Amino acid sequence: MRRESSVSLAGRKIILGVTGGIAAYKAAELCRLLVKAGADVRVVMTAAAQQFVAPLTFQALSGKPVLTSLWDTASGDGMEHIHLSRDADLLLVAPASADFLAKLAQGRADDLLTTLCLARTCALAVAPAMNPEMWAAAATQRNLEQSRADGVRILGPAEGEMACGETGLGRMLEPADLLAAASGLVGTGPLAGRRVLVTAGPTFEAIDPVRGLTNRSSGKMGYAIARAAAEAGADVLLVSGPTCLATPAGVRRIDVESAAEMREAVLGALPADVLVAVAAVADYRVDAAAAQKIKKGDGGLTLKLVANPDILAEVAARPDAPFCVGFAAETERLAEHAEAKRLKKRLPLLVGNLAQDTLGQDSAELVLFDDRGTHPLPRADKLTQARALIAHLSHHLH
Repeated sequence: MRRESSVSLAGRKIILGVTGGIAAYKAAELCRLLVKAGADVRVVMTAAAQQFVAPLTFQALSGKPVLTSLWDTASGDGMEHIHLSRDADLLLVAPASADFLAKLAQGRADDLLTTLCLARTCALAVAPAMNPEMWAAAATQRNLEQSRADGVRILGPAEGEMACGETGLGRMLEPADLLAAASGLVGTGPLAGRRVLVTAGPTFEAIDPVRGLTNRSSGKMGYAIARAAAEAGADVLLVSGPTCLATPAGVRRIDVESAAEMREAVLGALPADVLVAVAAVADYRVDAAAAQKIKKGDGGLTLKLVANPDILAEVAARPDAPFCVGFAAETERLAEHAEAKRLKKRLPLLVGNLAQDTLGQDSAELVLFDDRGTHPLPRADKLTQARALIAHLSHHLH
C-alpha cells in the first residue's frame, strides 16, 4: 500500500511549470500530490513538455485548464503572464531542462513559462532533470550559479539510472521529496521564518598531502536533519564535512574539510535561530602538517596533536547564541556522559546515541536530553528520527 504524505499546503497557490524531458511523467504525480495536500495548482507547460505528456493529463489532475501559450487570450487582456505570478505563493518548475535553466540564467522570456519566471513576484524553485554529462557541463553549472545568485532555489538533482540508460547525477527528485520541499518554501511548517544551521559529516585533519585523521561518520543523520528542518519551513544552511551524500531539497550547502574550516563557515553563517551540531568534529589535529609526503621509515611515526576548537561550545557561549542542539556519540554510559556534556556546554537540548549502533547505518536509536528529562526515540530510519527531533525542537522554540 502506498503511503501518502501528511504535508499540508492548504490554500497555497502554486504554479507548476513543466519543461521537456522524460521526467515530465513524474510531474503528473507531483501535481496529484500537491492537489492532495490542499494546494491550488495551475500548470504551465512548454511546447517541448507537451511532446512527453498531454496537457489533458494535468488538467484532469489539477482541475484547471493547462496554460501552454504566451498568446492565450483566455484571461481577457492577454496579460496572463503578469496576473498568474502576482497571486501565487510559489512557482515550481519540475522537471527543469538544461535549455530552460540556460534561459532562466540569461533572463530570456520567449514562452509563457520563462516570461512568468521573469515577471514573478513569488518564490521560484527548479528541479533539474537531465543526462549526467549535460548536468556536469560547465555551461549548466555556470547557469545554476547565476540562478542561485538570483535567489532561485535549486532542488536536486538526485543520482540514479536515467532513461538513456546511463547512471549518474541528473535524475529529478522524486515527487514526494519535491512536495516536502514545496511545503518548506511556502512557509507552512513549524519552523517557517527560522534560520537553521546544521553541521554534518566527519572532518579531515591533514597529516601530510596524502594522509589524515578522520572518523567513521557518514553524515546521514545531519543530512536527514537538514532535510527535516527544510520540510518544516526553515531556511537551512548545511555545513558539511567530506561525504558522498546529495544535498537535501531546499537546503543550501557549504563544503568544508577540517575543523578549522567548519568553525569559519559556522561563525560566518551567524546569526541564526538554531544550530544543530551533528558533525563529528575531530577533537585533535596535527600540530604542523608536513608539506610533503612522510616517507615510511624503519621505526614508528610520532605525531604531535593539539586540540581543535570546540565549535558548539564557542557558539553556545555567545551573547547572541542561537538555540543550540548538540550530539553525543558515546560507546558506554550514554545517559551519564550525554547529560554531563549538555550541562558543561549549557545546551538546551542534546541528542545522544551509541556510536557502535549508529555510525554509518541507515537507522538509529536516539535519546533526547533537556531540562525536562530524557526522551527516548526507538530505533527507526534516520529521516524519521530527524523529523521527530525537529518536532521536539519546535516545541522548545514555541
